Amino acid sequence: MEDDKRVKKKSVFVFVSLLFCTFLCFNPSFQQLVEFPEQAQVSVIEPQFNGFWSRFITVERIPSSNQIISVASGDLSNSLRSEKLDVAYKLFGIFPLRSGEIEVMKPMKLIPGGQSIGVTLQTKGVMVVGQAPVVDKSGKKIFPAKEAGIEVGDILLKINNKEVRSDQDVSNAVHQAGEEKGDASVIFKHQGQIIEKMIKPIFCVETGRYRVGLYVRDEAAGVGTLSFLDPDSKQYGALGHVITDADTNQKIEVFNGKIIASSIYAIEKGKRGHPGEKIGSFVTNSPFTGSIEKNTLTGIFGKMNGAVNNPYFKEAIPVGWESEVKAGPAKIYTVIQGEKIEEFDVQIDRVMHNRTDSKNMIVRVTDPRLLEATGGIIQGMSGSPIVQDGKIIGAVTHVFVNDSQRGYGVFIQNMLNETQLPLKNEAA
Repeated sequence: MEDDKRVKKKSVFVFVSLLFCTFLCFNPSFQQLVEFPEQAQVSVIEPQFNGFWSRFITVERIPSSNQIISVASGDLSNSLRSEKLDVAYKLFGIFPLRSGEIEVMKPMKLIPGGQSIGVTLQTKGVMVVGQAPVVDKSGKKIFPAKEAGIEVGDILLKINNKEVRSDQDVSNAVHQAGEEKGDASVIFKHQGQIIEKMIKPIFCVETGRYRVGLYVRDEAAGVGTLSFLDPDSKQYGALGHVITDADTNQKIEVFNGKIIASSIYAIEKGKRGHPGEKIGSFVTNSPFTGSIEKNTLTGIFGKMNGAVNNPYFKEAIPVGWESEVKAGPAKIYTVIQGEKIEEFDVQIDRVMHNRTDSKNMIVRVTDPRLLEATGGIIQGMSGSPIVQDGKIIGAVTHVFVNDSQRGYGVFIQNMLNETQLPLKNEAA
C-alpha cells in the first residue's frame, strides 16, 4: 500500500514537472531567455521578467572582471563608454538557467539613410581582370604575364619601381620597359602576398606596342543606398556589403573613391532566377559628397559633406544592438523613383546571432507596393536601412536569387564595428 502511494506521488511529481517544462517551452519569455546569447552588446539588460515570472526567475548582475577602460585622446581622463556585467538567470534563485557577459552600451543615435547613391572607387594598384595572348613577329601566341605567375584577381602595384594606378600607367610602363630594357620588374599582390617577378614584354605586331598579355581595370562604379549617418562626426556607412570586381569577384582595395547622390529612372523587376536592378544616374549637382575610406565585408565607410535628409526622420534615432533584433515586422527605407526616399514594410523571418559577416538576418518584403514595383529586393537596394521598434537595427545586403521577395540583412552593430565611432572600450 505504501509502495503504491509512493509510486502515485512520483507519477504526479513527474507529470507536474513535465507539464511545467512544457509550459516553459511554449512560453515566449522563456524562449527569449533560451535564445539569449552568451555574449551581447545591449542598451538595456534583456530579457526582463515581470509579474508572474519575477517570483520564480531572479537575475544576478556582477561587474565583469574583463572591464577595459579607454583613455580619451588629448587628456588624461578615463572615459568609460560601456559597462560589462556577468549576468546569470536562476530559477527560484538556485537553479541556473542561463548566463553570459553583457556589455551595456552607452546610448547611441544615428540618422537612417535611404538615399540612392552613386559610388566611384579607384583601386590601390591595378587589378588583373583577364589574360590574352600576345602574337609576336613570327605569329606565335605567347602569354608573358601568365607564364610568370600573374593570375586574374592579382593587383599590379609597380612596374620597374614606378607605381601604377591606371590601365594607361600599366600600358606605358610595359611598352617603355620593352623598348629600353627588354625586361620589366613587376611587383604585384597575389592572395595577400607581395611578389616580384621579371617579365619579358613581347612586341605585338597588331598594336605596334610591347605587351605582356593582360586585361586590367583601375576603377569601379555603381549605384547603392546610404545606410546611416552619424550627426556629430559626419561618418557614414553604406551598401552593407563589400564592393568586389565584376569580373574577378575579388574585393577591391581602395585607393580613392567617393559617393554622391544618384537618381533612379528605371527599375528592372526581380523574378525567380534573375535578380532585379535599380537603374540610375549620378546627380551632377549632388547635395552631398562622401569620401570612401574603407571597403569592408559589411559595407563602405567614410566622411560626409553636405546636406543629407530623410523625410521620415528629422532627428537621429537609437541604435538597436544585435541582441535587440527579433523576428517580426520592420521597415526599410529606399528610393525606387527619382531621389524620393520611401518607407516599406518587411518581415524579419530569422535572426542569426554571432555572425560577423553581412548575412545576419533573413528579410522578406511584405509591402504590396514594393512587390509590385520591384518584385522584392533588387540590386541597388543594398544598404537600405532597417528600422524595428523605432531603432535602426541594420541594412539590406543581398537578395535570394531564387526568391526575390527575400534576402539578407546585416546588423547595424557589425557595420558600426568598422567605423571610428566610440562603440567599445579600447585600450589607449
